[in-house]
Amino acid sequence: MIRNNMPGYPLNRMRRNRQSNWSRRLVCENHLSRSDLILPVFVMEGKNQVEPIESLPNVNRYTIDRIVDIAIECEDNGIPLIAIFPVIDGSLKSDNAEEAYRSNNLVCRTVTAIKNKAPNIGIMTDVALDPYTIHGHDGIMKNDLIANDTTIEILIKQAINQCEAGADIIAPSDMMDGRVLKIREALEANNYQDTIIMSYSAKYASSYYGPFRDAIKSNKNLTGDKKTYQMDVANSDEALREAELDIAEGADMVMVKPGLPYLDIIHKIKSNLKVPTYAYQVSGEYASLMAASMNGWIEYDNIIMETLMCFKRAGADGILTYAALDVAKKISG
Repeated sequence: MIRNNMPGYPLNRMRRNRQSNWSRRLVCENHLSRSDLILPVFVMEGKNQVEPIESLPNVNRYTIDRIVDIAIECEDNGIPLIAIFPVIDGSLKSDNAEEAYRSNNLVCRTVTAIKNKAPNIGIMTDVALDPYTIHGHDGIMKNDLIANDTTIEILIKQAINQCEAGADIIAPSDMMDGRVLKIREALEANNYQDTIIMSYSAKYASSYYGPFRDAIKSNKNLTGDKKTYQMDVANSDEALREAELDIAEGADMVMVKPGLPYLDIIHKIKSNLKVPTYAYQVSGEYASLMAASMNGWIEYDNIIMETLMCFKRAGADGILTYAALDVAKKISG
């Protein structure tokens, strides 16, 4: 059935607008720019070291001095934001994640170093305890259960600690109930009222996170699964409720994680709430594409650009992707 009595073929030939490069650009509905990109980076202790991550081809762990170079490269290539994830030594992990809020910890030193050398790029820091706990969970465990409110008290300390180091965006990824409100109240009370909160509002208990856990060396620590606090992969209405609650509690931006398998969630949140909405092309997504391209089954440049455009088409305002630098360079030529 033709919509609104629109005449069909041959009066309308849809291929007319596709036949030239200039005409395709003229009618293009969605655009991907360097300003849409956020690069996740992994930082480790040491000096002048770059350590490849086997399960994440072309992604590395960097010492602080080398990650500063990456931040400068991102700034030079028009990427507005980098997201820092720490590789914490096993000796510093504990039941109560004290290292998460220790002043001058790895994350804080990294933020300060980047701000000194690349002051015009934004820095996002992860607010969650999984890199710091012996058991690899995002919260404090009591009697084999994640203690929601006890965890929030630690998250508040962690967030303030990161703000003191100079973080621009605080990103709670733990999925504890009410943590956005409590963190926002703490930021206000400590004169960090201008600090942005990008909440991982719809973070699913996904099987796509394996290479990330390998990257931060928490894969061997994790006991059990995270299904009591991360979302059920079968649910979508629940994601809208989560995002709506986080915005009401003071989040400035929301994130959907993983990305490509959850385009419907991105679209639902953006369409209904009309708030800044971001997607994380997570480690398992990126690693799958890289593995296929390395085997010659798909072409890396084209498939990366296509997948990121899919995020934009779904409504994402920006994308965290390990391919951010590659894509930024491709866009700029």
